[in-house]
Amino acid sequence: MQDADLLWQQFLEGDMQALAGVMGLYYRDLYYYGSKFSKDERFVEDAIQDLFLGIWEKRAAINGNIPAKAYLMACLRRAMHRTTKQQNRLPQESLDLLEQGFGLTFSVEQGYIEQEAARYSLQKIQQSLEMLPARQKEVIYLKYFQNLDRSQISEVMGISPQTVSNLLQKALGQLKKYFKVELLTLFILHFLI
Repeated sequence: MQDADLLWQQFLEGDMQALAGVMGLYYRDLYYYGSKFSKDERFVEDAIQDLFLGIWEKRAAINGNIPAKAYLMACLRRAMHRTTKQQNRLPQESLDLLEQGFGLTFSVEQGYIEQEAARYSLQKIQQSLEMLPARQKEVIYLKYFQNLDRSQISEVMGISPQTVSNLLQKALGQLKKYFKVELLTLFILHFLI
């Protein structure tokens, strides 16, 4: 990860090639994160491009101690919400998605899930995640899918680190309850049949 940190520092110092490197390194994660807020692919792509243009212009004012990924995700999140409110340019379906909050879905392309038991488990996990409130889903996504730590999640979501911990604990507690009920049901069904 030192290469990513070095690239970020070079970008902040004004290296145009480092900008391309930072974009290449984080574009995919930013796109997936942005697509959780809007199904409008073009809007997400435009928001990411605007993000990089904006930070290039403001690079001298950016705190170099903030991890790049967390900083970029926080900027993207704020920019998408701000643009949506200001321009009201999204189709109604995407506006509804933003109002409902963060959406978490599993990719169909997950090729490593080949066995029926794994598919069943994935369906159960997805169902249990869908039952969580939007902010809890977002914390789970940032923690386990983007590997951000508590302070980075705090920066991205604009909430305190303690609130991140609280949301994470509540989400994991609800998931545990759901799986206990699910396992108990399967156990009972197994012995009744």
